[in-house]
Amino acid sequence: MGKKNKFNDQPFAYHAEIELEIATLTNLGSGLGRVALPGETEAKWVVMVPFTLPGERVRVRIFRNHKNFSEADLVAVLSPSPHRVAPTCPLFARCGGCQYQHLAYAEQLAWKQQQVAELLQHLAGVEFPVSPVVASPRELGYRSKITPHFNPPRDPAVAPPIGFLRQGTRFDIVDVPRCPIATEAINEKLTEVRARVHTRAAAGEYQRSATLLLRDAGGAVTTDYDAVVTETVGDLKLHFLARDFFQNNPFILPAFTSYVRTQAAASGARFLVDAYCGSGLFALSAASAFERVAGVEISESSVRFARENAAANHIANATFLAADAATIFAGLDPAFVAADTAVVIDPPRKGCDEVFLRQLFAFRPRTVVYVSCDPATQMRDLKGFIAAGYALTAVQPFDLFPQTRHLECVITLRCQA
Repeated sequence: MGKKNKFNDQPFAYHAEIELEIATLTNLGSGLGRVALPGETEAKWVVMVPFTLPGERVRVRIFRNHKNFSEADLVAVLSPSPHRVAPTCPLFARCGGCQYQHLAYAEQLAWKQQQVAELLQHLAGVEFPVSPVVASPRELGYRSKITPHFNPPRDPAVAPPIGFLRQGTRFDIVDVPRCPIATEAINEKLTEVRARVHTRAAAGEYQRSATLLLRDAGGAVTTDYDAVVTETVGDLKLHFLARDFFQNNPFILPAFTSYVRTQAAASGARFLVDAYCGSGLFALSAASAFERVAGVEISESSVRFARENAAANHIANATFLAADAATIFAGLDPAFVAADTAVVIDPPRKGCDEVFLRQLFAFRPRTVVYVSCDPATQMRDLKGFIAAGYALTAVQPFDLFPQTRHLECVITLRCQA
């Protein structure tokens, strides 16, 4: 990390080296330790250090001081954790894509479970048992979509790096010839794609930065954003555009969708509403458990595919609407009586907006199954559900993203009115 202008040298000078013990992991995947500042007897000052593990004694180099904590790079592990393992990827700790390749997989799952429990307590004020994280069937080679980046070369004779952001930076790209969390088919295609980009870059064809797409659907990899791909989930075959959102770990999807269906149906609800339905993953995988299913999605192309997917899978009790999720209940068929309806929500990382939540709470469905790729925004929204008279009945994390800090969390809420 380059030294910034006007570096704040309190409480540590730039690149000061210190030793400390790592106490825990943050939900961003960094190790957290505390040290005593000069004149203090108690270790209170927090230092964040990526790629360290709880229980380790480490030497670190400070690169930034904030008001309440410092950030540091790892210099040496003086006393390693018994759970430390050799990373699979030679780029680990340089590429910013993975945070946990140095941590045994069983411990990754244990820490993710603990972090969900901590977010529940700190952000929602709720003490509730978090179920053990459902493991991915694959710890590596699971990711079915990657989007490497590259910048136009300043010198056409020098091949530009093609890959992902360097750890701790916003613009610097690490060259990634192979990604071990991506499927083998993607890595085979990546070699071909990189060679083609390098040839075109040498010819001076690129004038601006670009993002590539490699999407694997059953071993067939496309690089065309507008290609129609097919993903198989259990007995379903789902079609969608390569550029559209779809969960990127197909190996865990049967268990993931089955759990959502079971939770939505457990209350005895007869109807299901799937907000943010995409190309129909949750709506169609749950349709057999309900009399009728309605899905809503802002992307018109996704809704078109959801309708086609329903027909292709011979599912006649599901209808789909292209609209903002915030308007779904206003246009819902009157047959969907709130007391007999379950709602599945899978919003973007930012969580649900206030307009949608107000409408949802006014409708008051019997059950809500909330799927989230960011438990922090999910727990923020949970406070609103509790205030609106919903009780938490289950918290189940799923590890769709082994070797990284990311996870999916499913919480189930039951209306108490």
